[in-house]
Amino acid sequence: MTDSNALDPEDRKIVTLARSARARNGVPEGAAVRDSTGRTYVAGTVELASLKLSALRTAVAMAVASGAESLEAAAVVSGAEGVSAQDLAAVRDLGGPGTPVLLAGPDGEVRRTVPA
Repeated sequence: MTDSNALDPEDRKIVTLARSARARNGVPEGAAVRDSTGRTYVAGTVELASLKLSALRTAVAMAVASGAESLEAAAVVSGAEGVSAQDLAAVRDLGGPGTPVLLAGPDGEVRRTVPA
């Protein structure tokens, strides 16, 4: 478990952004990523008949589409107990294997941090 109060302010910011995306859009997950320049990209789960993407993969795709060359950190707000292998792979593809992925519950409390 990670103490949310001990988080770096920039990490707390992406958790807050992810939580607000989840609540605002009424989706199962919200996510945010921060690129190497400090820009953030926020997304929710995408569920269309022809396209299904997790919030984290959507946020990574938004970062790539906006020209991000690497990631510093990622956050997911979800009721899930873990981060899927596909989500970790997307973060790893852009940020590298050591990129921290913060997993928070719907209340915004970070439950764990895992490397991509």
